[in-house]
Amino acid sequence: MADDEEIDDEAVAAEWAAMAGGDGDDEDDAPDQDEMAAEWEAMAAGGGDDDDDDGSGPSPGRVLDQDEIDSLLGFDGDGDSGEMTGIHALINSALVSYERLPMLDIIFDRMVRMMSTSLRNFTSDNIEVSLDNITSVRFGDYLNSIPLPAMLAVFRAEEWDNYGLMTIDSSLIYSIVDVLLGGRRGTAAMRIEGRPYTTIEQTLVERMISVVLKDMCGAFEPLSPVNFTFDRLETNPRFATIARPPNAAILIKLRVDMEDRGGRLEVLFPYATLEPVRELLLQRFMGEKFGRDSIWETHLATELWRADVDLQAIMDETTMSLRDVMNFEVGQTILFNKSPNDEVVLKCGEVPMVSGAIGRAGQHVAVQIRQTAERLHVDDDNNPGSY
Repeated sequence: MADDEEIDDEAVAAEWAAMAGGDGDDEDDAPDQDEMAAEWEAMAAGGGDDDDDDGSGPSPGRVLDQDEIDSLLGFDGDGDSGEMTGIHALINSALVSYERLPMLDIIFDRMVRMMSTSLRNFTSDNIEVSLDNITSVRFGDYLNSIPLPAMLAVFRAEEWDNYGLMTIDSSLIYSIVDVLLGGRRGTAAMRIEGRPYTTIEQTLVERMISVVLKDMCGAFEPLSPVNFTFDRLETNPRFATIARPPNAAILIKLRVDMEDRGGRLEVLFPYATLEPVRELLLQRFMGEKFGRDSIWETHLATELWRADVDLQAIMDETTMSLRDVMNFEVGQTILFNKSPNDEVVLKCGEVPMVSGAIGRAGQHVAVQIRQTAERLHVDDDNNPGSY
């Protein structure tokens, strides 16, 4: 099989060489055609050399390089840009984009302003908090991407009955510890690698986490009051699993700067945690009612209370045929099953409102109310067809 392909390739090369030689009168084009024939001969020789193959066929003519492979898989872009291409974009297409929850931007902008003030009071230092971005990630991918060492705080949303995750990187940890313990300004925080965090460091970070959680409660309060409580502090991401790895989550990246010190603080909410307030997070501005107008509702309720209604005192009711009604005569007496001591029903249209005893007040006939509409409905259920 390989010999036949080699013969065919050599025949093609010879044909091109003959074509190149047939135009030899043109001395200027001869060198170019000789180079083309040599190139085709080299390509034919490279394609027909199957000594290293298993005899199944010629080897591929072109192999993708690393840049082309990265472009195909979607890993050639900058990870911080938030744009995904290629197969990577197809795999993550099921993630819900945070842009569909526009109220999150307003909430965490409010949280950034509150944190700037509270952390300044907490550390007695000049602190600036900024919001980097809000993205959608898979929970498992995020845990694998956390740079260690770091502290992971698991907190609970009481009203939503679910959990969230807060990550503090080592730079912010050492900066907070250095500031709280009286470190000099203008010097970078000392970072000692290869040792676990001490009890003092964990206690100081827990105090900072309590401040951040309190501010986050205040940021969510205008939308939906919720209480975030600190649950536990972990240094191993395996022990901070609050959702399944493929589950989608919202990641909020914050930057805390203290002059020449600082670090990153990240808050992660699984979509299951935000599900109870999903309808509220879909609002484009605070107080949006999706077609409902609270002012009109209040006005309508006020006017309804002022509306006049006609009440009819029904002494008794009976059912008769049309023949009997047509045969009525002057002076005829119709008998009802009511006595003077029985109660009468006051109706608004066909709806019974109240009932009471009939009597006289001065020159007017009066009804003393004894039962309300709720009691009437209960009696109707127990004894249908009577009041």
